[in-house]
Amino acid sequence: MAIKALFPTLLYRAPLSGNDTRFNRTLLDECQALAASDAAGRRWSAKNYLGGYTSYGSLDRLHMVSSVFARLARQLDRHARAFAARLPYDLEGRKIAMTDCWLNVMPAGVVHSLHLHPTSFISGTYYVQVPRGAGALKFEDPRLSRMMAAPPGRAFVSLPAKAGDVILFESWLRHEVPPARYAGERISISFNYAWSAR
Repeated sequence: MAIKALFPTLLYRAPLSGNDTRFNRTLLDECQALAASDAAGRRWSAKNYLGGYTSYGSLDRLHMVSSVFARLARQLDRHARAFAARLPYDLEGRKIAMTDCWLNVMPAGVVHSLHLHPTSFISGTYYVQVPRGAGALKFEDPRLSRMMAAPPGRAFVSLPAKAGDVILFESWLRHEVPPARYAGERISISFNYAWSAR
């Protein structure tokens, strides 16, 4: 008898870099300054990201407007290329590039509901600051809507958030951040990559 895995769902997790705590501190300072100064983002968040702050509705290409975020993007590019090489796609003669990059600040109790990223190829998160007990990144089994008569099983997988880590996944994979109780703010940077002909 032989059993083979068909169409597996891959997730990528790695530290951003060796042990560059100085850069992460610089990035944290940049994130806090941005959250304090982005009035348009705070207004958007008050309607769409209750209790938290995101630059998604105001500044969603931070890698193009901040030298600190541009440096982050260069480091993330290496991880995105490594992940893309493991995916079952023909990327010969094509390039992948970051298209969007935005900041998320989640105090305790803030929810990021189940969603996907329809206009991209690879999506991900970099964790800048993660208080103890902060919300995990929860992924939905992509087969869930097709399990007509399946017995009970695991429909979600949660990955605990860890400061300094990069998580990458294919953009069609639905995910969320459920509410959690903790002290402080969970600060992350989300981003998307698209592919194009060279």
